[in-house]
Amino acid sequence: MAALLIPSGGGCVRLGVSRPAHVRRSLTAFATLSPPSSRGDVVVDWVEATSGFFQKDTRPIMLFDGVCNLCNGGVKFVRDNDRNRRIRFEALQSEAGKNLLRRSGRAPDDISSVVLVEKDRSHIKSEAVLKIMEYIDLPFPQLAFFLRFVPLFVRDFAYDNVANNRYTIFGRSESCEIIE
Repeated sequence: MAALLIPSGGGCVRLGVSRPAHVRRSLTAFATLSPPSSRGDVVVDWVEATSGFFQKDTRPIMLFDGVCNLCNGGVKFVRDNDRNRRIRFEALQSEAGKNLLRRSGRAPDDISSVVLVEKDRSHIKSEAVLKIMEYIDLPFPQLAFFLRFVPLFVRDFAYDNVANNRYTIFGRSESCEIIE
């Protein structure tokens, strides 16, 4: 069920819109910036609330699971292959990470996927990985170009299988080891 906020009088009215059971949910390659959401009686525009992240520094922000050993290794790999420091990093578990998840239309406690937040859009799962590859040094942008020919459902299937088993395979740490 989706919700639509419509301005009225002194506030907003939330209309629920449900999808018929026979209609399948379509896959999206990226998330659009989320509309304002309700927090109790207060409506929060997360795009506006997090716009400060991009005022002085327009580099995209890679959100990652700060206690996942695979994710921490991924961040170290990106840092080692990003000589021009084109990407910033933030743990999903941090307050800033939670707010950027909300901006991306995701639940603040959703640590199931790497997310790349750019000023105007967000990328999730395999799309985030490919977009990150475009930002780092050669030969990764070229590799990302060729991987785009693999259908999204295949890439995300592989991504989800690794993501769902990452703690079992790679373990987890007690706290986030990556500090910028």
